[in-house]
Amino acid sequence: MSAPDRLNDGGAAAPRLRKDMNYVTFLELPAWSVGPGPQPDEVIAALRAANVEGVQARDPAPYLAAGFRATGIGRILSPADAEPIARRGAELGLDATTIHLGDGLETDADADRLLGAMLEAAARHGHPMHLETHRATLAQDMRRTLSLVERFPEVRFTADLSHWYTGLEMTYGDFDAKLARLGPVFERVRMIHGRIGDPGCFQVGMSVDPQREAIRHFRQMWRQCCLGFLQGAAPGDVLPFAAELLPAAVMWQGRRAPLYYARLATGPDGELREESDRWSDAERLWEIASDAFDEALASTAGPAAVQAHP
Repeated sequence: MSAPDRLNDGGAAAPRLRKDMNYVTFLELPAWSVGPGPQPDEVIAALRAANVEGVQARDPAPYLAAGFRATGIGRILSPADAEPIARRGAELGLDATTIHLGDGLETDADADRLLGAMLEAAARHGHPMHLETHRATLAQDMRRTLSLVERFPEVRFTADLSHWYTGLEMTYGDFDAKLARLGPVFERVRMIHGRIGDPGCFQVGMSVDPQREAIRHFRQMWRQCCLGFLQGAAPGDVLPFAAELLPAAVMWQGRRAPLYYARLATGPDGELREESDRWSDAERLWEIASDAFDEALASTAGPAAVQAHP
């Protein structure tokens, strides 16, 4: 048994971008948001109304029960952690699980043991496990990630490119040259996390300067991910695009714990609040990603069955 290279919905339609959402995007939405309230039935109804097909969550059971596709989230800090995550994903029928691998301080030998264990567990259970490009993990650094690809060409990724764009200040130097160097990663992306940062902040509201350069850069990077997916894609293959917009803080163990993702700004009432509506921002991110997919489609010969995203 081996893990599938791409996610497939079992249909005969052309390869496409799938509209997903990470659960943090609707977690603790402020009262003024146009998104749903906190009750599960409100969330499910809103997801359906927004034509979301898949949900990524730590507890995917409610979304599977409601008829959505689902993907999981996991963290592997030791080789032994990989097996139960892969087994759970397969048993639940998840499409894939996004993995935070290590903490970024591993030696190359430790890194190889962790990634090897992840890939072996994924193959053993036939469950795709995607390495996320994320700070404080093995994939926090572009050069090291490229080296991992060289040693493990079978690795596949969930691309959360805000961690590189901001954390590695990709605009410092030749941005286009960096994209070219990152080709081996982009062609292995099998899921995208939707978030746009800028050179100084990981998550910037879409209502803040909608013409800023970072939006163009992310569209460019997402287009490269879509190109990689389309090369060799078959009917029924899907590339999930999951908006992942975290709140400023969450309730944790009885206290308000800051997350520092959604930025705070002074609202009309003079109080601090999230600078932008994450629910509305998710729709805007989907529009940008859909345009990037169509651009990728237009620039590749691809299989004859491939057609523009609806």
